[in-house]
Amino acid sequence: MELPAEVLIHSPALGMKGSPGTLLQVSPHGYYEANVRFGERIHRVLLPIADTAVIAAEPEEAVAAGAPEIERGREL
Repeated sequence: MELPAEVLIHSPALGMKGSPGTLLQVSPHGYYEANVRFGERIHRVLLPIADTAVIAAEPEEAVAAGAPEIERGREL
């Protein structure tokens, strides 16, 4: 996933269940940095990786059977 990325965020600590946001960074210190709208304003939030699910807002394109797979490297 290239950053910044539009995502859906699930975080029990903040009561977020599929809340839209923009993922800005994945910190090596154990948190996601994201912009999330609360009311009329956008706030920067730090979400613990261990307790947060981040899902790309746009689904992946379907791959036809027999098409070559693309191996992706892991970025942090």
